[in-house]
Amino acid sequence: MTENTSSSVGVIRVGDDAYQDLSVRGINKRFTAEPEAFHVVTGTEQVVNAVREAVRDGKRIAVRSGGHGYENMVGDPAVQVVIDLGEMREVSFDPERKAFAVEPGVRMADLYRTLYERWGVVLPAGDSATVGVGGHVAGGGFGSLCRSAGLAADHLLAVEVVVVDASGDVRTVVATRDPADPHHDLWWAHTGGGGGNFGIVTRYWFRSPDATGDDPREALPRPPASVLTGTVLFNRESLSRTALRTLVGNFGRWHENNSAPDSPYTALFSGLVLFGRPREGDPGMGAVAFVHVDATRPDADRLMSDYVSELTAGLGDFPAVLPTEVVPWLEAKKALAQAQDAEIGRQKVKSAFLRRGYSDDQIDTLYDYLDSTDHSNDSSLVSLQSYGGRVNAVAGDATASAQRDSVIQAFFMNTWQDEKLDETNVDWMRRLFRDLYAKTGGVPVPGEENDGCYINFPDTDMADPEWNTSGVSWEELYYKGNIARLREIKAKWDPRNVFRHTLSIRSEG
Repeated sequence: MTENTSSSVGVIRVGDDAYQDLSVRGINKRFTAEPEAFHVVTGTEQVVNAVREAVRDGKRIAVRSGGHGYENMVGDPAVQVVIDLGEMREVSFDPERKAFAVEPGVRMADLYRTLYERWGVVLPAGDSATVGVGGHVAGGGFGSLCRSAGLAADHLLAVEVVVVDASGDVRTVVATRDPADPHHDLWWAHTGGGGGNFGIVTRYWFRSPDATGDDPREALPRPPASVLTGTVLFNRESLSRTALRTLVGNFGRWHENNSAPDSPYTALFSGLVLFGRPREGDPGMGAVAFVHVDATRPDADRLMSDYVSELTAGLGDFPAVLPTEVVPWLEAKKALAQAQDAEIGRQKVKSAFLRRGYSDDQIDTLYDYLDSTDHSNDSSLVSLQSYGGRVNAVAGDATASAQRDSVIQAFFMNTWQDEKLDETNVDWMRRLFRDLYAKTGGVPVPGEENDGCYINFPDTDMADPEWNTSGVSWEELYYKGNIARLREIKAKWDPRNVFRHTLSIRSEG
């Protein structure tokens, strides 16, 4: 951190050396945070003091850990104080709780390396290297190990939260998984209720529900020592409308048939990334499928080959199936992160949970938008990723993460660099999503085929009646039947609505 010319250490104001760096730290370059002050905190006491000062002075607060928020929650002009948790990066084993204590500013890459190299364990969380633990876990947290080990929030034992009561008193509360804990509801809210809703998380403790004993090496799942990786390339010129129907249909049907909690295919995680046509020059790749299988399984080669065969069935010989490779688990995780973090710039994202694969009509919509040349983006993609497995072994109300019988998680991203192209590119993404879900009011309404949206990919369009004509509220899309309980918890733990943003939970419907 550069030298601070303000009166208080850790408080960065307009004109201070580090202010500009903190303003642009977010992943989505459409948004810049310009509050009166950033509080760069390094411990719980500093968070308490920062919140107490803001509440006393009537200042609007926003909180940030990794800076991966895709919507303008932190950069909202109404925000006057940003409490930045990015320097709270400690990972340790707490022998009293027999759990791993993790601060909210820890990035995923550092968390994986520390847990694996020191204790041989893993938290089954997201794949981006730079996502912070803070908001990610509060939103549920899924990644390439979710089918075999569930969500990150499924392993949450306890959470330390800075809260504000009705009188404005600021205090720290530790809430646990124990149903007898009087603060249990606050723990539950942080297993999928999303960040910035109830207070500020200053520490998580992780221990699997079925863990026994005192050994840290048994407190969380062990990842496979090595991973069998596979890649299939689909060139754009061969990926016709009919071929895309076949490919996306194959991906959907396979996941419909192989995503039960007890399926042997919980050892397999795959993604199918469909790319938009570049504006000019090289036509680019049409799609890429990647596959990870636990290489320590004696049937790993068969699981891989059977999956690739089903994925490419009916497509002839144009898919390029690259040779498989066995790599150490941590290296495989790094490769996923490099691919996921490649898109940098101004962005608009959307998400959906799928209980069934897309219909031919929906695939045609994807084809029309992704193959079009009348847009101005630098890159666009639709990423379909494996879901289900052990995620679906948990009841929908056992945690705040309500989507517990989906089989695919869909992520939509449009990226560009020029600020002048914001309106055009946001509109392109909005129209794609609206037309894809035209039969359900432009959004993935929970039902036989869809299961709503993922709060860690927030999208304010879900609260906009122009783009959500379904009659289903944005809260129901993200939280389904859990929203009533989340509203009660919000009213109890944040009665003054100190912690709020565009998509924060309201105390009343």
